[in-house]
Amino acid sequence: MNNREKDKYLILSAKFGEGHKQVANAISEVIDYMLDDAEPITIDIMEWTHPYLYPISHYIYKRGINKFPQVYSFLYRKTRVKSSFSVKLNSVFLLGLQTMLKIIQEIKPKVVVSTHPFAAGIISKLKEQGLIDIPAVTIITDYTDHSYWIYPHTDQYVVGSTQVRDRLIDLGVEEDKIKNTGIPVRKRFMEVPPKGFLLDKYMLNPNMFTILIMGGGDGFFGKGLTTFRALESISTPIQIFVVCGKNNKLKKQLEWELKDLKHDVRIFGYCENIHELMAISDLMISKPGGVTTSEAMSMDLPLLIYHSLPGQEEDNAEYLYRSGFAFIAKSEKDVIRQIENLVYNSAPLKWMKQRIQKYQTKNSSIDALRVIVGAVKRVQSPKASNYRTIQKREEIEVSI
Repeated sequence: MNNREKDKYLILSAKFGEGHKQVANAISEVIDYMLDDAEPITIDIMEWTHPYLYPISHYIYKRGINKFPQVYSFLYRKTRVKSSFSVKLNSVFLLGLQTMLKIIQEIKPKVVVSTHPFAAGIISKLKEQGLIDIPAVTIITDYTDHSYWIYPHTDQYVVGSTQVRDRLIDLGVEEDKIKNTGIPVRKRFMEVPPKGFLLDKYMLNPNMFTILIMGGGDGFFGKGLTTFRALESISTPIQIFVVCGKNNKLKKQLEWELKDLKHDVRIFGYCENIHELMAISDLMISKPGGVTTSEAMSMDLPLLIYHSLPGQEEDNAEYLYRSGFAFIAKSEKDVIRQIENLVYNSAPLKWMKQRIQKYQTKNSSIDALRVIVGAVKRVQSPKASNYRTIQKREEIEVSI
């Protein structure tokens, strides 16, 4: 019997946007599932290194991105390319080096995986100062680049598209340090029950057009609240899922405002079974967060993007539209017009599904794990049993 202590895989994330956390969860799950001799440990980088700054900064982030998006857009664009301003601003979040060093010394991980740019920056700084010598892997959680993701002592980048890969190369990152696996999604998106079972579970009419409307983990719909009432103008009855995330105030408001809508409307809060709703929807209306859209594409679900927040969401929207994975609505009237057209003509949706199936992988988490294991192997003796396990279980996953 082998009683050897499991290798620690440290995953650093932050709750600034639900996507960073969900990617961390996806990597943790796939490590648990595929590596018998490894233990994933996930921590919130901001909560641990800035315990006093964290609550304030998180509140400002949520309020600012919802109430003052143009300020966020200015800061995002101003720091998009590395400059003296971006370096000064970033230095505020690199003050937790000593705390992070103590965490690493205590955990003694074989590898550090960062799903948030500030985490990637801290790990690179520790390596630069010679305080740690551990493989550092960064997973970029959007379909765009930003200077805060790129650091000289990162050993491997995992990206979601060839566009980001090419952009990183243009910025000087060595080609062999970048792997395009797709943005990792959680295991549940590869293990969805049959559609017939789900239609019965949610008591849906299989012949009615079904829309899933999402506003992110915090339920940000911006000015889109009036859009829900405008859906009444669609002449053909449809089925609508609305997911409000953690925004309970919004959920209660919509339950009251939409109770008399002629369509079949179901309103959810934070939804752990979002993969099931995606599986039985014909179209998803959403902001273009990198992880949410990656999850939808893993389900071959076409997207209608509305109300992109300034910054990386605008970049994501442009990538998704140009790739043929999404439609874009510029206004409330445009949302209603496009839905009306798709209800009566499904050909564009079928074409988009084919595009998604052709270019997107359902095994992004497995592929990302192979990159992480590869980074570990380069600095230690390879464990043949580990790698055989990955190959064997990957065949099982692909067959699902």
